[in-house]
Amino acid sequence: MTDAVNPERLLFASTTQTFLEKQGSLTHVRGLHASGVSFQREWWQRAAELGWTSLLVPEELGGGSVSGDGVADLALVAEQIGHTVAPGPLHPVSVVLAGLVEAPKEHEESIEGLISGELIASWAVYEPRRPFAALTAETTATRTNSGYRIDGVKDRVEAGADCDAVLVVAACDGAIRQFLVPTDAAGVTVTVQNSVDMVKRYARVHFDGVQVAESAAVGTAEQTSAIIERQRQIALILQCAEIVGILDAVLAMTNQWLTDRHSFGRPLASYQALKHRAADMKLWFEACRGTTAGAVAAVAQRSPDAEKLVSVAKAYVAERAPMMLQDCVQLHGGIGVTWEHDLHLYLRRVALYRAVFGSPEDHHRVVYQLSRKAEVPA
Repeated sequence: MTDAVNPERLLFASTTQTFLEKQGSLTHVRGLHASGVSFQREWWQRAAELGWTSLLVPEELGGGSVSGDGVADLALVAEQIGHTVAPGPLHPVSVVLAGLVEAPKEHEESIEGLISGELIASWAVYEPRRPFAALTAETTATRTNSGYRIDGVKDRVEAGADCDAVLVVAACDGAIRQFLVPTDAAGVTVTVQNSVDMVKRYARVHFDGVQVAESAAVGTAEQTSAIIERQRQIALILQCAEIVGILDAVLAMTNQWLTDRHSFGRPLASYQALKHRAADMKLWFEACRGTTAGAVAAVAQRSPDAEKLVSVAKAYVAERAPMMLQDCVQLHGGIGVTWEHDLHLYLRRVALYRAVFGSPEDHHRVVYQLSRKAEVPA
């Protein structure tokens, strides 16, 4: 997704790639896992200095992007992260920023902190034993004399134990609203949840009579639905872009293995059956990249088709990618299923993203429903 005709974006991609190769490598990921650490705050602040956190924020709020298309630049960062399944809260911070910049009043200081990397926040949208449904919530926000009282439980909050604040989706006066709640507020309890990924950590967050000011609300009740949809779209294109980066890295690794590994005096890549499998995967990879690029462009332009195109991308990419990675494991033979080989690091990240923010089956249904709405009666 790097635009070769845009020198600023090309330089940004190169700088990001160099940073990740030096400080976000697979060796670094394994080291964090061995230490029981998800990511280091100092590392994230260095990433923020590269401009990762400012891309969705307009210049008047202290942000900006190298190419003028912040969504595309952010997708580029996610794709580069996929090459090394690097750690860090790029996804949760970006999704929170996507919401705050839509209704920045009273949240300018939080936006500034998120841009600098000094503040980390995550989207608290999932609830226990419930699938992803951003516009419904059992967590409640009750009006008080000074603001709101938050009660309920959220889980699968990415980087929840490392967050300074969470953006909570809650029911308030018969409508869905969002509130930025500090994790050190009285009544907030955070419990760590591990995941299949080596360094991605999640958390269950309990809100027991948590008091927040009126200013904690993000946008009005009328704005909230559109804001949440924008956050959903950003979350999905980040997932798809990172998976595209993962597929790019794994296919390159597998093709090199097929070239280097010999059987009966011939490289594995010379066998016709394996050539066909490699050709199929190349075709599927380009389709994954194309659907993702289409979704990124639609979200960047705020196209009316963005809602459908992000679901098209998630449905295709998250359905196809796990099968492609399993094929790559098989093509590596016995070494592909060992702990020492890096393939499982990529497979873990893809398996996680397949499930988060809706499965491919969920998004196939979304595409079907949106397509039916768009049909013109005869």
